[in-house]
Amino acid sequence: MISIGIIGGSGYAGKKLVEILSLHPFVDNFTIYGNSTAGQSLYSVFPDLYGKTPDSVILPAENVSYDHDLYFLALPHGEALKYVPELIAKNKKIIDIGGDYRLDTAELYEKWYKLKHTSPNLLKEKLYGLADFIGDEYKGVSLVANPGCYPTATLLSLLPLASKFGGDILSASTIAYSGTSGAGKSAKTEMLMSEMDGNVRAYNVNGHRHQPEVLQMLNKNGFNSPYSFTTHLLPAATGIYATSSVHLKKDISEKDVLSEYKNIYGNSNFVRLRNVPPNLSWVVGTNFCDINVSVSNRVVVVTSTIDNLVKGAAGQAVQNMNKLFNFDERLGILHTGEKNVSIY
Repeated sequence: MISIGIIGGSGYAGKKLVEILSLHPFVDNFTIYGNSTAGQSLYSVFPDLYGKTPDSVILPAENVSYDHDLYFLALPHGEALKYVPELIAKNKKIIDIGGDYRLDTAELYEKWYKLKHTSPNLLKEKLYGLADFIGDEYKGVSLVANPGCYPTATLLSLLPLASKFGGDILSASTIAYSGTSGAGKSAKTEMLMSEMDGNVRAYNVNGHRHQPEVLQMLNKNGFNSPYSFTTHLLPAATGIYATSSVHLKKDISEKDVLSEYKNIYGNSNFVRLRNVPPNLSWVVGTNFCDINVSVSNRVVVVTSTIDNLVKGAAGQAVQNMNKLFNFDERLGILHTGEKNVSIY
């Protein structure tokens, strides 16, 4: 049994994390630490959690206890930098759901996040926790950088292709759509229902901070071609739908491409290979990533779907926790207990 500290549990991802951990058989207890919500009860911040999880008082983040076995950080950009070095110094395990430790260099972080990184030495020590792809790399790890929502959907769908056929790729592009919860809980005029109902729009074109995160991982796995990444908002609360088009230098059969996806994900608990383009509704509320692959005229089109708050945040964070502590990775996040098999 483990004790958990959640620093910054009052946002959407933090709420989902609380829901999942309350169902986990090996979580003995968890304590939530906050800033603006300190002193309030969990039920007053999230009334819909009544009866789903025990009520508790959110403690001030400045008074974090060092008695926990694991710390989840669900904080705005730059805030995790205040806590991680001290937790590392006290030999604690950390899963950062935010973006402060995802990139490999301080220069890259400062370019895209417009903040100074105060613990650049830890960027090389962290494990980038793309749980369904990286395998058993958790031994001796103290800091896990939980991937962003867009990178999770995009990388799981592109990495099998990049790692096997990277040298045969001319260029690639990803068009991705997200529900509005990906923008966080704070009030924004452009996120009002009156603005988003029946509406779709691109945002942060050529400037989304998840782009270097995607490229960093693709480059490490054999991809070094031109790449574009464009994000859009959907008139929905949750979910991500990503469609990537990969242009090839030569003919590669669909059979050969699918073979590589099956090789990597055929026994996956959470990546489901689909024989038709997936519906977003199939994954909302789950830790699954659904992927479909189609090849024609030297173009590979890969579609993928995830729930941005579960697979793209809290669910994958708990999956990383399970692997970090050598638990069954399905605990708390796959309630049916059924093991996924490819349906190709």
